[in-house]
Amino acid sequence: MQWLIELQHWLYGGMAQGLKSAGDVTALPALLASAVLFGALHALMPGHGKSVLVSYHLGREGRVGEGLLTGMVLALTHVGSAVLFIMAGIAVISRTLAAGGRAPAFEQASAALIVGGGIFLLWRSLRPHEHAHPGDGRVLAFVTGLVPCPLTTFILTYAIAKHQLAVGFAAVGAMTIGVIATLASFSVAAVLLRGRFMHLAARTESLRLRIGHGFEMAGAAAIVVLGLAMLAR
Repeated sequence: MQWLIELQHWLYGGMAQGLKSAGDVTALPALLASAVLFGALHALMPGHGKSVLVSYHLGREGRVGEGLLTGMVLALTHVGSAVLFIMAGIAVISRTLAAGGRAPAFEQASAALIVGGGIFLLWRSLRPHEHAHPGDGRVLAFVTGLVPCPLTTFILTYAIAKHQLAVGFAAVGAMTIGVIATLASFSVAAVLLRGRFMHLAARTESLRLRIGHGFEMAGAAAIVVLGLAMLAR
C-alpha cells in the first residue's frame, strides 16, 4: 500500500505545482495534459467504483457502448458531485468533508444505495421472466459516483485559494477525461471478457442461458458485498 500513498502524494503535488505555474499562459497546455494523466492514474486508485462496474458488466450481457456509457456516467457524477460541494460554499464543505477531501456521510449514503441496487438486481435475477434493462447500469454508475472526488475537491479548493478558479475548472475538466478513460476501460474490458467467455463456454443455447443466469446472480451478489464492505469502512 506504500506505493499507493506515494502515488497519491505525487498526484496532489503535481497538480499543486501545475496550478502554481498556470499564471503563465504558456504553461496552461502542459497543466491540462498533466491533468488528463493525473485523472487516469487517480482513477486506478481504490474507491472509484471499478469493482462495482466490473461486477455489473460481468453479470449481464451488454454492448461495448453500454460499458463506455456507464464509465462516463460514474466519472461525471464522481467529479460533478465534488464540484457542487465546492460551489455550495465553505460552510457546507467544512461540515461534510473530512481529511483528504473525503465526504464520509455521502460515502455511507452511496454505499447504502449500492447495497440496495445490488439487492434489487439479485432479486430480479431470481425471477425467471425478468430481464436486465439497459438503464440499470447507468443508474448504478450514478449512485456509485455520488461519492465526491477528493482530487477535484483539492484542485478547486487550491485554485480558489490562489484566485485561479477558471484555471481550476479547466484542470478539473481535463482530469475528468482521464478518469472517464480509466473507468470506461474497466467496464469495456468486463463486457468483452464476459462475451468471450460465453462464446467459448456456451456451446448450446440452454447452456448459454444457464451460465448467463449464474453470472447475473453472482454479479448482483458481488455488488451487494462491495456495498456492505463500503458501509463497514
